[in-house]
Amino acid sequence: MAPVPDESSSKSDSKGGIGVDELIASDELAVIADAEVNPGELSFEEDVAGGMGRHLGVFSCTMLIVGRIIGTGIFSTPSSILGSVGSVGASLMVWVLGFVLSFCGLCIWLEFGTMFPRSGGEKVYLEAVYKKPKHLATVIFAANAIILASTASNCIVFAQNILVSAGQPATRWATRGIALGVAGFVTLLHGLTPRLGVWVVNGLSVTKIAFLVFVVITGWVVLSGHTHIADPHANFRNAFSGSSHSANDYATGAYKVLNAYDGWSNVNYVLNNVKNPVRTLKIAAPLGLCICSVLYLLANISYFAAATKEEIAQSGTTVASLFVKNVFGAEAQKALTVFVALSALGVGYLASVINVTFTAARVNQELAKEGIPLPFGNRFWASNWPTGKAPFRGLFIHFIPTAIIIIAPPPNVAYPFIIDVEGYPSQIISLFIVIGIFWLRWHKPNLPRPFKVWWPMAVCFLVAALFLLIAPFFPPANGKGDTPPLPYYLYCLVGIAVMVTGVLYWAGWQVVPRWFGYKYVSRKETLSDGTVVTLFSRRKIQ
Repeated sequence: MAPVPDESSSKSDSKGGIGVDELIASDELAVIADAEVNPGELSFEEDVAGGMGRHLGVFSCTMLIVGRIIGTGIFSTPSSILGSVGSVGASLMVWVLGFVLSFCGLCIWLEFGTMFPRSGGEKVYLEAVYKKPKHLATVIFAANAIILASTASNCIVFAQNILVSAGQPATRWATRGIALGVAGFVTLLHGLTPRLGVWVVNGLSVTKIAFLVFVVITGWVVLSGHTHIADPHANFRNAFSGSSHSANDYATGAYKVLNAYDGWSNVNYVLNNVKNPVRTLKIAAPLGLCICSVLYLLANISYFAAATKEEIAQSGTTVASLFVKNVFGAEAQKALTVFVALSALGVGYLASVINVTFTAARVNQELAKEGIPLPFGNRFWASNWPTGKAPFRGLFIHFIPTAIIIIAPPPNVAYPFIIDVEGYPSQIISLFIVIGIFWLRWHKPNLPRPFKVWWPMAVCFLVAALFLLIAPFFPPANGKGDTPPLPYYLYCLVGIAVMVTGVLYWAGWQVVPRWFGYKYVSRKETLSDGTVVTLFSRRKIQ
């Protein structure tokens, strides 16, 4: 076991040695201290090889988080959340609760991310904790990441708003055609011009911050009584009147809020591309989440100041458009509709189109590098072909389920149902991540941890994760949920089915061959672009 430098040492000693700060910045201190916790098959040096290298700084990482979080959620879901919980006060409390839970989760992911500063996010942390059965955690995570980590919902909202702004009916196939075009364009953007993709993310993130600041300031003006809004304070009198008493309604609302905050862990998925990853992560993650949470809460207050409770509840996925219509008139509403569509496009880089596509592709590449059996072989999917800098084929893995979800279900049902389905298995994974924190603290108490989550925050996140897994099975107040004619509990069952699919896939790979006297043996291979990939060969058991 390699010695661990004392944390009181300076950055570098007079003899030219490396102190703890440089070591943390350039390597996995936890794995140096105890090789047993090395995630997966590849070493740290092998995992970070290939691609564009470390090119993302604090600003780009913060924008990666902000751009991922600020998407269609704040522009579209406030009406759905209000419909779930029944009152303005309860709706605002759910948004606050979403921030608290997200911040608790962020601190847990910070502890893991600074211990294991490599790309992959939850994949890496599950592999570090759940070693047996070997590869089971990886395959279950892969099933969720590949099947459900799509940008379909944001593509659908983009298409609907573009059609409305153009004065055209948002028919089913017109919506699907535009949504598919957006998904394809973003795939090509990140696959063929990766640096341009980063610049686009940064630019759109700044634009979205500016727009939310505009909404907030406008809301202040409305509340001051200097507009034609008759009674901007109406929704804040008896704010909790009509609140739901169903746990299911609050769980469903919490899922939507957590989905709107989704993205605070975005940098964890691309740490191989981050300069000085430990320091950058500790700055960018909390900064990005706090910027978004403040803007989110103030934007909701602005919405409730400018429209009645009934108008917001009936606005569907266009609550921001309703806000501008009430304050500025119909012509301004048409201009905003285009912006909301562009926002959905921008979110997809790091739970949206450009953002999610960027990070999901790198997670898919990490899964391929780990040796998870995929069609056409792992070399094919792990490669950075054709540019040698971006995982184009990993992007294509992401495009396939996105296209299927866009085409298969009706768009008006797809958007809320997809959000719910994506949220449930993510909560299952989050539960095992927070359990993993406690397990490592108990079994590996002396591991170097550049950041340590305060344990009551981890307990809070654990309790919330358990509640969000159990509550959706209790009947909602209206008896049918928010995705009729689908059963209110269906999204939970679909999410569980996806994870069970991962278990069955793992059994077919690791268990069934042994019944016939075979096993899979790993080896490593370096591709022409410098990427190191794990390959498995079937061997006869001696």
